[in-house]
Amino acid sequence: MPKVSVIVPVYNVEKYIEKCLNTLVNQTLQDIEIIVVNDGSTDNSEKIINEFLEKYPEKIVYLKKENGGLSDARNFGIPYAKGEYIAFVDSDDYVETFMYKEMYEIAKKENSDMVECDFIWEYPNKSRIDTGEIYNNKKEMAQKVRVVAWNKLIKKSILDETKIEFPKGYRYEDLEFTYKLIPYLDKVSFLKKPCVHYIQRDNSISNTQNERTKEIFDILDHIIDYYKEKGIYEEYKTELEYTYTRIVLCSSLLRMCKVKDKEIKKKLLNLAWDNLNNRFPNWKKNKILKESKSKKDLYMKSINKTTYKIYTKIFR
Repeated sequence: MPKVSVIVPVYNVEKYIEKCLNTLVNQTLQDIEIIVVNDGSTDNSEKIINEFLEKYPEKIVYLKKENGGLSDARNFGIPYAKGEYIAFVDSDDYVETFMYKEMYEIAKKENSDMVECDFIWEYPNKSRIDTGEIYNNKKEMAQKVRVVAWNKLIKKSILDETKIEFPKGYRYEDLEFTYKLIPYLDKVSFLKKPCVHYIQRDNSISNTQNERTKEIFDILDHIIDYYKEKGIYEEYKTELEYTYTRIVLCSSLLRMCKVKDKEIKKKLLNLAWDNLNNRFPNWKKNKILKESKSKKDLYMKSINKTTYKIYTKIFR
């Protein structure tokens, strides 16, 4: 059994895939398998993958499928993973070669269900280290976790038992995946080093804002419905209300303000405000929000129907 299985979805990334795979085949952790899922690429990605497969047949498992999107490719690879722990890497990013050895050692030492590391935002002319907060339990995780899949090492048995997958056909798939996972993570550990280079491309899905930005509300509804289905909604209601509020008034608001079509932008901004106040009409009384003095939470506490309109004009 490999110690770690790394799933790498690939779709038309001929400019990036070689660097990504180089950092994986050269990991200092020797007992690793790299599951490359070609999601219907039409460029030279497959040619590059085959070159690595020929050179590293003992490390690379190559899977090929019709195009179905990032979530579908990740889900497709999970059943093939034989590792004790599983990880995901996007094929236009790359990682430090010590990443999985050090994360696995922490996981074994602390009997972790998941290990999280820091990462680096890589822009064309600059970079920025993203240092996450340490959380000590599930409820703190629901407040503070960074909802990206690729900076985490997850015990494979948890995915096998829960059958949690990424939502197919939606943006913000990492958000749903992470929040569905939280209730099953009894022990989370941290490697306080930046290990992933998160490449920022102007034409990437995450940097392209349009009417599909509203899919964030479908994802948030999926999460709330899941917690209700599992009978744990009331236990996590305060954290879910806070998270819903933070996403709507912070990251999603900024994305919606970047939509170029003025009519769509107006529609999305109205939808955001209505959804928040219909789903959680008493969000301003949220215990976490009321007790926090962070700049972000002070900003959220300042929002009402009037200031919301003012902020949306400022952020454009």
